[in-house]
Amino acid sequence: MKLAPASRGGIAWLGLSLLLSLGALLAWLSPGSNAWLDWQPQLAWQQPWRACSAVFVHWSLQHLLANLGACAVVGWFGWAARVPPRAVLAFALAWPLSQWGLLLKPDLLHFGGLSGTLHAGVAVVLVELVCGPETTPRQRRIGLAVSLGLIIKLWSEEPFGPAMRVLSGWDIAVAPLSHFTGALAGTFTAGLLLLGAMARRPR
Repeated sequence: MKLAPASRGGIAWLGLSLLLSLGALLAWLSPGSNAWLDWQPQLAWQQPWRACSAVFVHWSLQHLLANLGACAVVGWFGWAARVPPRAVLAFALAWPLSQWGLLLKPDLLHFGGLSGTLHAGVAVVLVELVCGPETTPRQRRIGLAVSLGLIIKLWSEEPFGPAMRVLSGWDIAVAPLSHFTGALAGTFTAGLLLLGAMARRPR
């Protein structure tokens, strides 16, 4: 039986979310992996793979568990939104772009974790919900409401403040800029692919 594009997209979205989770688990179980996987701006051009591999690095068990839980939520969000296959491609393209955006703060000497790329995934789904031609009015309203919440969250985190910030309840310092660059990367890639798809639609 041939699957509808929305079903194919939802399955692929779950697959990409699972890949991110499994990669993080494997990196956690591999001693010394942080040294060659985490994002380091001074190595961005010599070792560009770090833009992809940094998402697998976690600095504490709390960090890992929180991001695995968030990954499950983002996976469910894309599945529930019935995202088309182009959204999965946008998510994949935003994955490394989220880390490249961290060059805005070269004093952020090390970065690891899924949070930036997961913000990209949320932004991709929101672009589809708000602007996608296949979405219903109800989905569009939900997308607008969640988009407003995301904007408020990003603004409250002051992403252009100190590169690293210690927050109550966390056993590591966090990098708020990664959330902003992730959301920006997801919005950009999803918007670009959506514009391309709409340009190809018969009039």
